[in-house]
Amino acid sequence: MSEPLRVTVWNENVHEREEDDVRARYPDGLHGAIASGLSALLGDAVAVRTATLEEPEHGLTDAVLAETDVLTWWGHQAHDEVTDLTLDRVHARVLDGMGLIVLHSGHFSRIFKRLMGPPCDLMGREAGERERIWVVDPGHPIAAGLGESFVIDHEEMYGEHFDIPPPDELVFINSYEGGEVFRGGCCWYRGLGRVAYFSPGDQEYPVYHQLEVQRVIANCVAWAGGADKAGKADKPNDVPSARKGSSKRNWYM
Repeated sequence: MSEPLRVTVWNENVHEREEDDVRARYPDGLHGAIASGLSALLGDAVAVRTATLEEPEHGLTDAVLAETDVLTWWGHQAHDEVTDLTLDRVHARVLDGMGLIVLHSGHFSRIFKRLMGPPCDLMGREAGERERIWVVDPGHPIAAGLGESFVIDHEEMYGEHFDIPPPDELVFINSYEGGEVFRGGCCWYRGLGRVAYFSPGDQEYPVYHQLEVQRVIANCVAWAGGADKAGKADKPNDVPSARKGSSKRNWYM
C-alpha cells in the first residue's frame, strides 16, 4: 500500500479573524473547509495538516515543507506579509518536486508571481454572480468525476485578460452572467513540481463547502502529488535537484 500524500493547506486567515460574516461562513477558517473536503474525498490517501500566516514562520518551516508533498495556498489581503524566507523555501520545494495548488486571489501571491512572473493581473467584479465551470479537457485527472460543467450560484467575477504565461494544460474555462469568460483551471510544470491554479473561492460566498469545488481541489492535490486517475498515490518527486554549480566534463560517460 502506498504512503499517503502529505498535504499542507495554507491560508492567510485574515478575513476569518477580522470579519464576523466570513467567520460565520467558515467557522474553522477557509483552510478548515478545504482540509475537511480533502479528507472526506481522499480519505486514507492523504494526511492533511493546516498552516496560517500568523503562526511562527507562517507555519511553513523547513521541517513542515520537508514533510509536504502538496501545498494549497489561499491569500488575499496579506500577500506582502509573507516573508522572503518563506517565499524562498516554498519556491525551492516546488522546484524540487512539491506540488502547489493556488486558489482564488492567490494569483496575486508572491509565490505564484515568483513561479509565473508578474503581473498576473485580471479583470474582476464583486457582484455575487452565477458562474459556470466548463470542463475543456475532460481527459485530464483534475476533471475526473465532474461531467461537462457545473455551476456556482454566487461568486466574484474574474475575467480576461488574465496576464499569466500560457498554461501547459488548461482544464477549465469559467463563464459569468455578465458575459465574461476566464481561464479558471490552469496547470504548469516548474522544475520537478506541478502547479495548478483554480479560481473559485471568494471569502464572501460558501464556495469551499460545495461538493464539486471540493472535488476539483481533491483532484488537483492528487495530480500535483503524482497520483494516478484511480487515486493511488505514486511516490512524488522529492529529490533535491542538482541544477546549481559547475558540471564535470564527461560525467555521463
